[in-house]
Amino acid sequence: MSLVRTAVPSDVPHILAMIHDLAIYEKEPDAVKNTEDMLTRSLFGDSPQVFAHVVEGDGDGPDIVGYALWFLNYSTWEGTHGIYLEDLYVRPEARGGGYGKALLRSLAEIAVERGYARVEWSVLDWNEPSINFYRSLGAGPMDGWSTFRLDGEALGRFGATGDETPAL
Repeated sequence: MSLVRTAVPSDVPHILAMIHDLAIYEKEPDAVKNTEDMLTRSLFGDSPQVFAHVVEGDGDGPDIVGYALWFLNYSTWEGTHGIYLEDLYVRPEARGGGYGKALLRSLAEIAVERGYARVEWSVLDWNEPSINFYRSLGAGPMDGWSTFRLDGEALGRFGATGDETPAL
């Protein structure tokens, strides 16, 4: 039986290694800027705003075979929090062993116990294995919604004082 547990500081190197593996899988191998120190501060600092669970394997190979990294969001319509799943990753050699399902179930249990309205996440359009897995759990896409992101130079320009952008 696999064990899902809250991450501890000694898990950080394993989580960061899997973050790098996920970036490679998502075809962004050079995009990760995170470091062990940054991740440790984010997860275990004075007032953490991001959380992680890990799942341990059942035998051979690395002890930690997957992780879920998440944070709280808020629904103004529901009037309560939800969980936003930033990353769900299971090492390729452990996929199909129920580890991803166990990680997602642990987040669903937290949401139910705390009275949160939902667990949500994004998935790349081309990632059919994950899409099929999520659908098998009863999850579905949010039709009619598009994800927007303000980052990099555009964030710097817009966040700088005196930016002249057109008003809506």
